[in-house]
Amino acid sequence: VDCYIPTDRETGQHRGFAFVTMEPDDALRAADETDGYELDGRILRVNEAQPKGSGRTYNNYNDGYDGGDAYDEGSDDSWGNDSY
Repeated sequence: VDCYIPTDRETGQHRGFAFVTMEPDDALRAADETDGYELDGRILRVNEAQPKGSGRTYNNYNDGYDGGDAYDEGSDDSWGNDSY
């Protein structure tokens, strides 16, 4: 099992998510058992990581969402920097 917890470059605070690598069968079981679990007043969302940019893609014709990440270098770093 390997775990990576990204931190904000400027503040060093955790960004509110992590990447955990494990065997496929263990990963499915862990996701099934922990997705939706409440921890410290927050609901955990556990799913398989997708390649960057492969998520929803919208354009000016439907809601204006361009498929970019909510956290992007050069953008406002305030999103996802909750104090823990």
